[in-house]
Amino acid sequence: MALTDVKIRTTKPREKAFKLADEKGLYAYIAPNGSKSWRLKYRFAGKEKPLSIGLYPDVSLADSRDARDEARKLLTKNIDPSTAKQSSKRSAKIAAENSFESIAREWHAKCSSKKWTPKHAERILVRLEKDIFPFIGSKGITEIEAPELLNVLTRIENRGAVDTAHRAHQNCGQIFRYAIATGKTKHNICADLQGALTPVKQKHYSSIKNPIAIGELLRAINNYQGHFPTKCALQLAPLLFVRPGELRHAEWSEINFETREWKIPAEKMKMRVQHIVPLLTQAISILSELRQLTRDEKYLFPSVRSIKRPMSDNTLNAALRRMGYTKEELTAHGFRSMASTLLNEQGWNKDVIERQLSHGERDTVRAAYNHAEYLPDRKKMMQHWADYLENLAVINITELKVA
Repeated sequence: MALTDVKIRTTKPREKAFKLADEKGLYAYIAPNGSKSWRLKYRFAGKEKPLSIGLYPDVSLADSRDARDEARKLLTKNIDPSTAKQSSKRSAKIAAENSFESIAREWHAKCSSKKWTPKHAERILVRLEKDIFPFIGSKGITEIEAPELLNVLTRIENRGAVDTAHRAHQNCGQIFRYAIATGKTKHNICADLQGALTPVKQKHYSSIKNPIAIGELLRAINNYQGHFPTKCALQLAPLLFVRPGELRHAEWSEINFETREWKIPAEKMKMRVQHIVPLLTQAISILSELRQLTRDEKYLFPSVRSIKRPMSDNTLNAALRRMGYTKEELTAHGFRSMASTLLNEQGWNKDVIERQLSHGERDTVRAAYNHAEYLPDRKKMMQHWADYLENLAVINITELKVA
């Protein structure tokens, strides 16, 4: 007699497992712990075999009968349902391992451990989880076509995030290249999308590059009446022209007064390569003063709210605003552009300038060579730059105009 849903639902477990038969070999297996599962008894190649279908009530009576009928169809084709089920599981596992999301996360984990700062890694993962995975993450990487990826990127673009769309495109290209290298696909469809997105309007950090205006800025910084560590950070920003995040996270353990060097650890750098900043005479003087105040702390520039944290990422920009400089005139990041522009105009070797800006070589061998080759030149250039800025800060403006 065929089972009913009421019968299977109301049957209580016993001390020993038992079966409730349905039809055509299907039965419910009732375990002593009360779990109920569907199984199919069938014969293949002269042997009786069981096929597990699933747990009740996750698999309903109707669904279990459908599964039974599908298994019986396979038997008519001389296919073992158990073997077919195992093959299907293997295929599903392979498909999951080769899904875009699975490969992307594998790529992300490798890069996070070897190349990126934690903040950079988080930014990329959030971008993928928000804008890419929901649409193509579950698809096998070999199944994704260029128009499909373009639709995903266009969604980002249509909300006005053109730069994000381009960055997502770049990340997807890196993921496809990784998949090619690991033998999981043969073609990078991102290469087919070159030029398909709206071009990004180049955004430049506001900066001051006129020598007269730079002199005025330096005098304003020297006369800054706010928090002393903030004043020191403002004084060092144009001298060292490191990224604002690198400056505010500087630790006393990284500063060597004897060698006059600041060694920024690889994990703090964008490209995960240690960066050496020569400490010119003027910088040593500023740091010596600052050391009297914060030398017992971890950070050179601790937060005013907690000495266990560095100053906030908005501190320097906020100080510039209090000094009267708008965000259209100058940002903390703009000191890098200031130095790059003027040092190039003054004829310094472009490679030396780029190395000091920590625009790292992707080729690690070349990076190591250039690191050793350019450090003496960088020290000369940095001292020249500090002397130049010091001169701008004290020179008579009338004389500078005449010159």
